[in-house]
Amino acid sequence: PVHVITVNDYLAERDAAAMRPAYEALGLTVGCALAQMSEAERKAAYDCDITYTTNKQVAFDHLRDRIQLRGCNTQLGLQFRDQNTQPLLLRGLSFALIDEADSVLVDEAATPLIISKQGKPAYDETMLIAALDKAKGLVAEQHFYLHSDTRKLTLATVGKEELQDWAQTLSGLWRNTRYREQLIVQALRALYLFECNWHYLVDDGKVKIIDEFTGRLMEDRSWEQGLHQLIEVKEGCGITGEMETIGRISYQRFFRRYQMLGGMSGTVHEVASELRSVYGLAVAKIPTHRKSQRYHLRSRVMRSDTAKWQQVLESIQTKHAEGRPVLIGTRSVGASEHLSGLLDDAGVEHRMLNARQDAEEAGIIALAGVRGQITVATNMAGRGTDIILGAGVAELGGLHVIATERHEARRIDRQLFGRCGRQGDPGSYEEIGSQHDDLVSSQLPLWLRRIAQRSLQLGGRPGESAVIGLLKYAQTKAQRRSIKIRIQMQKMDEYLENVLAFTGRLE
Repeated sequence: PVHVITVNDYLAERDAAAMRPAYEALGLTVGCALAQMSEAERKAAYDCDITYTTNKQVAFDHLRDRIQLRGCNTQLGLQFRDQNTQPLLLRGLSFALIDEADSVLVDEAATPLIISKQGKPAYDETMLIAALDKAKGLVAEQHFYLHSDTRKLTLATVGKEELQDWAQTLSGLWRNTRYREQLIVQALRALYLFECNWHYLVDDGKVKIIDEFTGRLMEDRSWEQGLHQLIEVKEGCGITGEMETIGRISYQRFFRRYQMLGGMSGTVHEVASELRSVYGLAVAKIPTHRKSQRYHLRSRVMRSDTAKWQQVLESIQTKHAEGRPVLIGTRSVGASEHLSGLLDDAGVEHRMLNARQDAEEAGIIALAGVRGQITVATNMAGRGTDIILGAGVAELGGLHVIATERHEARRIDRQLFGRCGRQGDPGSYEEIGSQHDDLVSSQLPLWLRRIAQRSLQLGGRPGESAVIGLLKYAQTKAQRRSIKIRIQMQKMDEYLENVLAFTGRLE
């Protein structure tokens, strides 16, 4: 069995339909395993010679099979397995070919895949409300410390003493130091580390997590240890039950189980060493079929967010006046909606693509190359869907891409830039940022942020060049932190495998 793996259902279904006639002419069967299908339909797809699916779907289906095999996951156990039980979905992990390999094998590898069932809330609504109210009264740098670069939060000794005094008038779990401090820390994280329209959005009265790397919604996923419920209370949503983990697997462990593994991506060369050390994969660089006509315009860093958005708006209007299509990339849903509002105020027609329009992604991005079209998109930016230039657009200079904020990995920036100038078409891109962007505030210490501020006050290109250098440093620092997290994930996998091997219950 061959698994052709991509990043979303639309691409899997599209590519299966496009290639089916060729495969069937060769006597091969083709299936497509998608999230909305029943298990019986997905099993039929996996029974084909070639199966198109997504990384999450195939990994979760493998994990479901492993859970079902508990107690009989040896050769002898398989021989005596009850034949009347539900059949396994997959026929095995023989060969996988992965599209957008760096996104699947590296970016998403920092988060384990977990199958869970709905349980009872660990804390009742009264406790959650009390925790949030108390957390709002605590003062940063006095009662607690925020570590924005690592997204961690710790209580200070003064904060612990304050909570202890406060709990003297309460009863139940509040009298337990461990539970009390854990819940307050989670309440502080909900207030100060998780933002609506950045890390999650509220849709139909439910809190839905936004995937940091793709900008897409992560349906049926929730945070652990009461954090999700605290955010639900914070946003005035109904409280869901705590999820109880049934099975867990990481991408590192899952993809190493394939007998043969390969893939491709336009931005995979920068993580070649990690792919070699984790997955045993070598990277080959293939030159472009046609000479690139993609041009990088001057990068700009503004002194304030207001100035940044004004510069973005001016750049859009300039290119629009030339008749060129423009694609603007943002890092969050909130930023895309803010820019959309500015364009509305200026009377500029445009289309918006973020997690709220996930289902319309391909249709919106496919039209982004039409003459005069303006598209505002989060970092998903329609990866895998070619932006075809409309009539006469190539003569005008092709698609113009504007990046409004750098991502933690430079590869993700380059993926956005790569939306223009494809297959030898002309195109251009530019970066317009601010000294207050999230990458600066989360990765640079205060003294470096002050240097950036003074450099911009000098004005001119030398000052901007100095700040761009600091942005590169911040990006490198963030990338190192991400690598460290993935290494820790791999070590934890190996530790669990060794410690829990005798139980047969790792997954």
